[in-house]
Amino acid sequence: MKRREFIAKTVLGASAFTILPRHVLGGNGFLSPSDRINLGYIGVGKQSIGLMRSIANVKETHVLAAADVDKIKLNHFLGESTKTNAAKAALQVQGYEDYRELLSRKDIDAVVIASPDHWHAMHTVDSAKAGKDIYCEKPLALTIGEGRAMVNAVRKYKRVLQTGSMQRSQHNFRQAADLIRNGYIGDIKEVNVSVGVPVKQCDLPSLPTPAHLNWDLWIGPSMYRGYNPILSPPIDSPEWAMWRLYKDFGGGYITDWGAHMFDIVQWALNQDDSGPVQFMPPSTPMAKEGCEFVYKNGVRVRHKSWGSFNAIQFIGTEGTLEVAREFIRTSKPEIATLKIEDKARKVYYSDNHYQDWIDSIKSRKKPICDVEVGHRTSTVCNAVNIAYDLQKPLKWDPVKEKFDNHYANNQISRSYRGQWDYLDF
Repeated sequence: MKRREFIAKTVLGASAFTILPRHVLGGNGFLSPSDRINLGYIGVGKQSIGLMRSIANVKETHVLAAADVDKIKLNHFLGESTKTNAAKAALQVQGYEDYRELLSRKDIDAVVIASPDHWHAMHTVDSAKAGKDIYCEKPLALTIGEGRAMVNAVRKYKRVLQTGSMQRSQHNFRQAADLIRNGYIGDIKEVNVSVGVPVKQCDLPSLPTPAHLNWDLWIGPSMYRGYNPILSPPIDSPEWAMWRLYKDFGGGYITDWGAHMFDIVQWALNQDDSGPVQFMPPSTPMAKEGCEFVYKNGVRVRHKSWGSFNAIQFIGTEGTLEVAREFIRTSKPEIATLKIEDKARKVYYSDNHYQDWIDSIKSRKKPICDVEVGHRTSTVCNAVNIAYDLQKPLKWDPVKEKFDNHYANNQISRSYRGQWDYLDF
């Protein structure tokens, strides 16, 4: 058969095949290729395995590729994701050291970014430029400026981004937000948030780099420093990577857990498109807690250990509400389990963070933790760290996204080294 004739017959056959009724092809559960959402994973350490398995429960998804600078972590993920794929289709997952090779693939529809925080902006902006929809782990951005650039890139390229603040898709936090929005404890006056310590300077010694790790690419856009396994532990280590504690890579527990708990404060107070107007840190050097911030309506939020860890305490004019992953407690016991009717519900309803992302990709509507939501929450976290660092009261304009202090404004963004520049979009 001549090539031209072969192509003509192949195209004709393919077009005839695609118009067959779905039940002929495999029953009501059949997914045609056009229904599938092919995923690539960027950053495949400990967090990515749980994410991959959770997202795999959404039937439309398949994993096609993964990228990581650690060969051992990458090979581990390739094996686990290929096994997970097998329940749906025999798809081998391809691995890359450089995420840009993954993004160049036209058959990948969306990416899951589970890299360290200092990479989020580059990975998100480049993914949006490549036409990929995005799931990006929290905190969305290492700096306030990066967060705004991520919003701008996602909007420019008309992408869907879900921030990994999955607590908004969990019952306790949704119930808390709805109770507060509906006034069940009156007007909120104070909020106490327990989330751990602020960021600190990295003081780890430099050690020889393992042969399986491209350390220069792990550092990426941040200022270079030597390898230490605390920053990037082996995949079989029982410990989580502690890059999250150190400046230039993470934001301490203020951003790590704050991106969960301050996020719920923003949600419950209906501040997803705004933020506080003032930050007031303690005067004690290297204080572990005590920073306060205030919203325009006068609600005062304190970073403090109030009795439960990784939890929030809302104080209203008619009662209190305390919420964490493990509990929701109220001074009026009857409202903690109150069934809120749909017509009274104030917040976006999602009971599956990953399904919500995929549904948004298909509908092109904003998901529950849209890029702007993630940016506003990470802005609060980053501003708290800046206040702790400077030990000065700071006024913040959530519209202009500027402080009233020159030194604070210098920390809105950070320097990028070498070839990297997240503003190039």
